[in-house]
Amino acid sequence: MLQILSFVGFTALVAIVSYFATRKTDESSSEGYFLGGRSLTGVVIAGSLLLTNLSTEQIVGLNGSAYREGILVMAWETLAAIAIVVTALFLLPRYLKGGITTIPTFLETRFNKSTKAITSALFLSGYVVVLLPIVLYSGALAINTMFDVPALLGVTKSSALWITVFAIGIIGSIYAIFGGLKAVAVSDTINAVGLLIGGLMIPVFGLLEIGNNSISAGIDRLLSEHPEKFDAIGSADSSIPFATIFTGMMLVQLFYWGTNQAIIQRALGAKNLKEGQKGMLYAAMIKILGPLIVVLPGIIAYHLFSGDLAVPDEAYPKLVTRVLPASLVGFFAAVLFGAILSSFNSALNSSVTLFGIDIYKQYIKKDAPEKQVVKAGKTFGIFLAFLSMFVAPFIANAPDGLFGYLQEINGCYSIPILTIIVVGYLTKYVPAKAANIALIAGVVLYSISQFALKPYMISKEFENNKTELLALSNNISTEINQFNSPTDSLYTTTLINLNRLRTDENLETNTATIIGSINKIQMNASEQLVDLPESYLESSSLFSQRVNEIKVSAYPHFLHVMAILFVLNVLIMLLIGKMNPRSVAFELQFTKQVDITPWRHARWVSVIIIVVVCASYVIFS
Repeated sequence: MLQILSFVGFTALVAIVSYFATRKTDESSSEGYFLGGRSLTGVVIAGSLLLTNLSTEQIVGLNGSAYREGILVMAWETLAAIAIVVTALFLLPRYLKGGITTIPTFLETRFNKSTKAITSALFLSGYVVVLLPIVLYSGALAINTMFDVPALLGVTKSSALWITVFAIGIIGSIYAIFGGLKAVAVSDTINAVGLLIGGLMIPVFGLLEIGNNSISAGIDRLLSEHPEKFDAIGSADSSIPFATIFTGMMLVQLFYWGTNQAIIQRALGAKNLKEGQKGMLYAAMIKILGPLIVVLPGIIAYHLFSGDLAVPDEAYPKLVTRVLPASLVGFFAAVLFGAILSSFNSALNSSVTLFGIDIYKQYIKKDAPEKQVVKAGKTFGIFLAFLSMFVAPFIANAPDGLFGYLQEINGCYSIPILTIIVVGYLTKYVPAKAANIALIAGVVLYSISQFALKPYMISKEFENNKTELLALSNNISTEINQFNSPTDSLYTTTLINLNRLRTDENLETNTATIIGSINKIQMNASEQLVDLPESYLESSSLFSQRVNEIKVSAYPHFLHVMAILFVLNVLIMLLIGKMNPRSVAFELQFTKQVDITPWRHARWVSVIIIVVVCASYVIFS
């Protein structure tokens, strides 16, 4: 009961403060509703940026990756700080100078209406197909697990999932649709404080347990017993090979922090450039500390659970259950709930903004007054929210690995959009035709690369290594036959899948199924406190490792592919610009919507941030 009361109490506090902080904002105008009346301060912007970025999927997912691979996954956090610095110093001054409300608005000014329409459609499709349902689904799973909602309500897991999805969706929609950007930003700021406190509690309690009530002793023990987990340089077969840091990783970060509407909209609502830069650089400084929340707990879990978890994504929730005092579980659940809401309502608010300004006002009713544009945006938001709520529960029926697959899909629109924005600001004569061609070419080429050419190349590589895979699978079969119970369906199914390798042509699919069965065997053994034979564990590990090596060697990492296509798209645009330039050079007009005097400390703060990020790689290498 105490857990539920603390959960409801903190959630209600956020709602009450957000209401009183936004009740005087004029939300009948586009600027008041979509940009919070351009009144956001640095602290509010920083808090909203961090909460929009940090969600349950990231907290659980990155800690799971850290459990498996160690500190090298910190690249997703630390390199974000450099991307934020570039955005604050280069992109934000230009955005605020042009007085834009959405990124596509700038693209219309720089290129033409077609560019704006294509970009808006790409953004909306990404939010609708990928972001909103995934946030709802992953958030519902977290809440259901923490409070055991099925048992609490006396319903099945499936019913509990539907109930929680709709609860999160409706509450998030109230913030995003009826409160506007300022309500979203204020609630994010309060939740950001809670997330920082709650998120830091987990590694603190974890280190105290490892070090027998001494944090320093806990750190020393981790460093001495697991030095391999503190190497930031990723190998070629890791999820983040070191070389990708200098190619696609930085491009993905620049797109996310500099051009993604759901993120940059917070900075666009700044009362002036000074506050906007403050907010972004504050966020960058805190992002450097991000690994303490989304990486270190995974390594702590690896030590506490002796690396025996079959499913790495279980590392964080199991660690929370083990080290957090019961009296704090409700507060921490409320903090996670805030992170879930933030990701959902931020994406929804941005979708409403894109539809109202870039589609409704532009193509449906050009002479619509401000109040009607806002109303149309809200109506679209309600429809979008319920659509995502109905879609989210069905993700439970999707095959394993869906989240990673969907992350890869984002490359379809991220790199083309980043390309035309960078070229748009850095050149004056590249025409709209170049931007439109680059957008379409970028989507088509990336889709062909990742969803046609890559599967073909991997399939060929598996075929070339079939003999070796069969030998490794025979070793696993031999081991299973020596220790399993003939009546155990899990072992029987695994043997059937292993045997299928000999006859089935789809080697990649079969190996994925086998690895899934191996993981389930280890998970069941761990839950039942059964020790599997060392020889079996070695055989299954060798098989999984070899499968991963084959995939890595068959085709370039998707981050490298993004970098290659970025360069290709830039060259296409510059070539078209050379052959068919604009007749009049583009000049960015100062709309005087806000003061664009930069923050006088912005440059030296940026230098410090970059030095600290580089130093972190020197220390952990």
